[in-house]
Amino acid sequence: MNSKISEKDKKTWNDFLSNKQKLPNKDNSQAQIKVKKTRSLDLHGETLDEANQIIENFIKKSYQDKVHKLIIVTGKGLHSKNEKDPYVSKDLGILKYSIPDFLKNNSELMKMISNISEASIADGGAGAFYIFLKKK
Repeated sequence: MNSKISEKDKKTWNDFLSNKQKLPNKDNSQAQIKVKKTRSLDLHGETLDEANQIIENFIKKSYQDKVHKLIIVTGKGLHSKNEKDPYVSKDLGILKYSIPDFLKNNSELMKMISNISEASIADGGAGAFYIFLKKK
């Protein structure tokens, strides 16, 4: 390898350093392209029927608005009063279980949904889930 720097390279380097123009940051421009719309909904305290109606309207509106990802917070069911009623299913009375079942049994909504999965810890973990909507 040649350890001597040519006069041409020195001039090019000095021209670069003396130029006040900022270079564009290519990393930032690519990161902004990948950002997609996200909405969240908290269903704490809602009854099963209310929650089903709210989630149905929320999905339809979000799909119309071309939102890609929904964060649905249901809670873990730790404070649910369904354990006092022996005639209510312990699992299906809790929004955490019943909302995904409602969605999977609703063919109209499933046409808009590409995937349903548990949320990350940052978004609520076991007390929340994601709904990824298809492109319109």
